[in-house]
Formats: sequence, structure tokens, C-alpha cells
Amino acid sequence: MSEKNYISLTILETSDVHGNIFPITYGTNEEANLGLAKVATIVKKEKQSTPYTLVIDNGDLIQGTPLTYHFVKFGEQKLNPMIQVLNELQYDAGVIGNHEFNYGMKVLNQAVSESRFPWISCNILHKSTKEPFFGKPYLMKEFEDGPKVAVLGVTTHYIPNWENPNHIKDLYFEDAFQATKKWVEYIREVEQPDLLVVSYHGGFEKDLETGEPTEPLTGENQAYEICSKIQGIDVLLTGHQHRKIAVDSLNGVTVVQPSFNGQGVGKVQIDFMKNTHSWEIMKKRSEVIQLDGIETESHIVELTYSYEEETQKWLDQPIGHIEGDMEIHDPMRVRVEKHPLIEFINKVQMEATGAKISNTALFNNTSKGFTSVVTMRDLVSNYVYPNTLTVIEISGADMKAALEQSASYFQLNSDGTIGVNPSFSEPKPQHYNYDMWDGVEYTIDVSQSIGERITKLEMNGQPIQPHEKYEVVMNNYRAGGGGEYTMFKDKPITKEIQTDMTELLANYFMKHKTVKAEIHRNWEVIGGEYKEK
Repeated sequence: MSEKNYISLTILETSDVHGNIFPITYGTNEEANLGLAKVATIVKKEKQSTPYTLVIDNGDLIQGTPLTYHFVKFGEQKLNPMIQVLNELQYDAGVIGNHEFNYGMKVLNQAVSESRFPWISCNILHKSTKEPFFGKPYLMKEFEDGPKVAVLGVTTHYIPNWENPNHIKDLYFEDAFQATKKWVEYIREVEQPDLLVVSYHGGFEKDLETGEPTEPLTGENQAYEICSKIQGIDVLLTGHQHRKIAVDSLNGVTVVQPSFNGQGVGKVQIDFMKNTHSWEIMKKRSEVIQLDGIETESHIVELTYSYEEETQKWLDQPIGHIEGDMEIHDPMRVRVEKHPLIEFINKVQMEATGAKISNTALFNNTSKGFTSVVTMRDLVSNYVYPNTLTVIEISGADMKAALEQSASYFQLNSDGTIGVNPSFSEPKPQHYNYDMWDGVEYTIDVSQSIGERITKLEMNGQPIQPHEKYEVVMNNYRAGGGGEYTMFKDKPITKEIQTDMTELLANYFMKHKTVKAEIHRNWEVIGGEYKEK
């Protein structure tokens, strides 16, 4: 068989990069195997090895680090550093992810306009015309003396459950599965590609081997259904869940998901044989290339170094002091016993809005809390999302339902110790979906069945009444029902604060200078023992 009639095409995928260019962890500035500066080395090497290479970013690119936060706040006249890197690496397309909207449409539209590649999403539509909002919903690429490839972009339609409504007021999110089915059929009939790729900013709702549900079938993640019920897809690029997945065949579809924060690159290799009028797929295989031992591409560092330098100076600015101990030594202990960091965040939320009840979460297990001197680095390391605040009016019954949802975070192990319910760890860590409240007194009894664990719920010593109304402040993600807190969805909004929480926390320190680490034990977790590992 001659080389001319037999070629190999490589698809490279990044997803959920979340603003990471430099190979560091911003909370500590320690070196880490992540970021686009290392990804660039892989992309360049793969491109040199074959003329048939397609490079796709699968979404959640422009938000997630102090670098991108600082750029949005202070670098309005500059080019977006994330887009500069993708332009330099000659990406073929980008897919809109849910976090692309976090900074508002002005920032997103600027990023799209600066890109030398198309942004594709077939199910994000103009609310009025129902036409694709970001232009063509798919990319067609015909390689010289090679195959004709179609790449369809799809985005989780769950975004209205999380996003600030003002950021998406002109958009309509069509069901991802239905839109994918419609467009795959259209592309197969009209474009007749040799290879059809779906790049879906969404993940799997079922176990890839057994097909058993791994999460509530809300429609947030539909990748298994897409592979099972839509004919004509050759490759599915996925993301959103921050998992590492490489499957050569799931109902005939080759699947890859490359982890997150630029910790890996998804790679799909397809071998083709030339027929009379088309290229026939002979073999498909997938892998996730890890960044261990990968050199940093110096040109990417040079390209964006000025942004990083300004960010680092900003991060090291002292903005306040802590009197007492507000450090975190064991994140699980924070969730079973009241901690001064959580009380402080709730206090800031209540002061900013005037609400008397507040909830918040410890967002991840890497939060270190605050030492005696607090810098901007400390703030963005502990409060990692660009959330704003929403005050909603809920009933006492809603409040209890929300607390029961939080209480489902725990499981009682056979030895009587308290652990984490696996549904909050797999397939994606969701520690941010366990809330802790101030302004009310409550007890969680983990020895009781899920849904019956709130054995005490009072305010000022009086029982919370199921039909009474209460104003509660929370972040905009939670207020929209995010994290399966459906009892909050579409509730009356009495106040919104459009300043990011990081900025509100910084303003609080600048106003008060010194913050006392205080604990008012208004809640407890009983029914089991927690032992530190």
C-alpha cells in the first residue's frame, strides 16, 4: 500500500484550561505540571510529526486563575492572554464553555473577536432569531491530499442554572443532545465529511463500561446518550467534568477527555485509506498525554510574561491582618465543625447585602485559609470563583430542603466514622456543593437517612416555620439552583450585588484593616465521629 493512499490524522484537544498558562499553582507559586506553556510543547511536537493535525479547545478557557481575573479587572486595553496563546499555537477552533460567560458578554465577545480561529457552538442561539449566536455551529477542514473533517461544537445547556442572568439575557440554550442529533444528521447529508467530530463541553452521566447512571439525569451531561443514540459520530471530544478519559470505542465512537487546568492533552489518532472518492477510516485510538517531564515552551512564556509579572505584583500586596487563627489544616474538619473562615465569608456577604441569613462553601480541598498577614493571593486562593451575590426570598420548607441537600454530603461509615458521600467525589469532585449557614441554628445527624438529617432548624431560638418567608444571601451560582439546589431556582430576588466576592472581601479588609477570627457555633454535625487522616 503506497504512502499516498494511507495517512494518519491527529486530533489534539485541550479542555477546561481555566486560565492556566504558566506551570505554577498560584496559591503557593510552586511549580506544577500544567498550563498552556507546557501544552505548547506537545502541540508543536505533534504538528511537526504529521501534516494532518487538528487542534481544538473544548471550552472553559478564559476564566479560572488570578492571571485572567487581573486581566479582566485591569487589562481592558490589552489583548486577552489566553487568546494570544491559542492564536500563536494556531488552534483550529474553540468551543464555548459555561465559564466563558463568567466575566460577562463584553469580555467574551472581545475574546471571540481577537481569535484567529472560529468559536463554534450549535446550541447557543440568539433568543430572538434562534440562530447560532457565535456564527457557524461547526468547522469544516479539508486537508490537502487528505480527508475532509467536520467538527461540531456543542455546549452544556445547563448554563442558565448557574450563570448571572444579566450575562446571558440575549441567549437561548437548546438541549445539547437534540441539537447534536439535528446537526450531525445535517452535516452527514450536506457536507458528507470523511470524519465527523463532536466537541462537546459536557461530560458523562453514566459509567462508560456498565452504562449505569453516575449522577442524577438532569441533562447537564449527555455524552453517554450522545454516543449511544446518535448515529454518524466518529470522535467525541469531551470536558466539563475535569476527568481523564481515553476510550477507543464506545458504541463505535472514540472518546477523549484531557483532565483540566492544562494538565493533559487529549489525542485521537485516525488512520485512513484512500478509496476512489473518499477516505475510509481504518483505525481509531485515543490517549491523554500527561505533562510530566514536558519542557515549558519559552516563546509562550515570553508572549504573556508582562501579564504574569503584573499579576504576581498584585497578588503579593498585603491588604489586611487576621487576629487569631483562620488557617485551614484539615478541609473536612471545616465541614463538620464551624470554622472562622466560613463565618467570615458569611459575615461579609451579610454586611454587603443587609441579609440576616447567609450560606457559603469551602470550595475545594486546597484552601489554606488566612495567616496573620492577608494578601490578594490569599483571597483568590481561598475564594476561587468570580461569584456575585444574590439575595432570594425562600420559605422555611425551602431552607430545610437546602440543608438536607447539603447534609447528603456526608456518609456514615461502617465503623461509625463520618466520610464523604461518593456522589460528591465521583465522577467529579463537588465539595463546593456543601453549604454552611450563618443566621440560623441547625443540627445535621448523619446517623439518619438522607432527607431526614436536619433534626433542628431555628432562628433566634425559635423554630423555622415551613410557610414563613426568609431572605437569604448566597452566591449567584447557588441562587440559580446550581448544585441540584432546585428549591432556590426562580425564587424572588430581593437584592443583587454585581461586585465579585473577591473584590468584596478585599474591600472588607481595606475598610476594617484587622479581622478577628471568630466562631459562633450555630450548627453541628452529630451521629458519627470524624477522625483526621
